[in-house]
Amino acid sequence: MSIRPEDILCPTEAGLYCPPGGFHIDPLRPVSHALITHGHSDHARPGHGAVLATRQTLDIMAIRYGEDFAASRQAADGPLRIGNVTVSFHPAGHVLGSAQILITPDTGPRILVSGDYCRTPNPVCLPWEPIPCDIFITEATFGLPIFRHPDPLAEAGRLLASMAEFTERPHLVGVYALGKAQRMIALARLSGHDAPIAIHGALQRLCDYHVAQGIDLGPLVPASEPGEARLVLAPPSAFATPWVQRFRDPVLAYASGWMTVRAWARQRGIELPLVISDHVDWPQLTATIRELAPQEVWITHGAEDGLLRWCELNAIPARPLRLVGYEDEPE
Repeated sequence: MSIRPEDILCPTEAGLYCPPGGFHIDPLRPVSHALITHGHSDHARPGHGAVLATRQTLDIMAIRYGEDFAASRQAADGPLRIGNVTVSFHPAGHVLGSAQILITPDTGPRILVSGDYCRTPNPVCLPWEPIPCDIFITEATFGLPIFRHPDPLAEAGRLLASMAEFTERPHLVGVYALGKAQRMIALARLSGHDAPIAIHGALQRLCDYHVAQGIDLGPLVPASEPGEARLVLAPPSAFATPWVQRFRDPVLAYASGWMTVRAWARQRGIELPLVISDHVDWPQLTATIRELAPQEVWITHGAEDGLLRWCELNAIPARPLRLVGYEDEPE
């Protein structure tokens, strides 16, 4: 009897489950054995029995949830045999420690779970690697043709140009605590901003961890004591709290792929939308599918129907998984 892809990996209420390996990938609720692609809280949840992830993702989960986030944990160093499958972790280019997970059964198709991934060079994490596979499971966060992300260094240049124009106004940039904050700092440094950057307290521990991992972020100061720092980074949720009132006439900016949708930015009072994303945009998404040329594409969260239609038009077998519970890093 032939092995079907669903016999190797299938969607369940708890998330993707591998029956021959007895584990879930990025489960939505506590399970006995979990493989985690990266540390964002919509993929990495606490309370599992055993967790397998990259060493950096395990460290990040400990920072976010405490050392007892799981009953046991193991770093994914090289291919590992689990039940009747072999699993291996490969860089995804999304955030520090992020990985694609390849499942190789004894017989049957090789399945690649990409997690969240990005092909644009990112100075704070390893670059995405193309991994041959038979079934490619891809996100579709920006799975519509309107999403075409500009050069992130050019967007950082727009930020510095605004700071040069509005010298008396502090610039507050909304960034997620894991990945986007550190990338925004690194992009500002690459664009020539050598002065101290003020960071909200919610960003401190993860910034410290990146520095400990050898990523140079330059001089950082607490946003509670910004001194002469004119660039301030904070979680987007801070913009809706009294915290923001300590800054006089700030320029509110937000670094996200969603800033492509200008109406979304205007509704939130964002004066300087910066289109900087840690996900693939539409051209990268479709180019990846063409490059890997899998036998079949499975689509998870995001604009599933848009990508599904593109696959149909290009005669690429595809199906939506309709998994719920995944989004950009929740506040």
